[in-house]
Amino acid sequence: MNLLRIFLAAAAVAVSATSAPALADKPRDADKAFEATQQGRSMPLPQLERRVMPFMGGADYLGPEMNGSTTRMKFMRNGRVIWVDVDGQGRIVRRSRDK
Repeated sequence: MNLLRIFLAAAAVAVSATSAPALADKPRDADKAFEATQQGRSMPLPQLERRVMPFMGGADYLGPEMNGSTTRMKFMRNGRVIWVDVDGQGRIVRRSRDK
């Protein structure tokens, strides 16, 4: 009986030790962006949006996507989609062609 208990306890420890890393998810981009904002390394999304909007010449803003260390903002003008990538400091680092 003691041998069975020891075996079951060892099996439970082995299973929990090997499955724990598999259950840990990588942080989502939105979580990383939130942490960067909390630590002062990035501006909040509304502030980034206010910085970019004046450069878009009346294009309709469709929303953001978190994309690693950048925020991709999606706009539409004359039926064409415009993607604008902005870093955490509000600098436009890439923009798709809209013509």
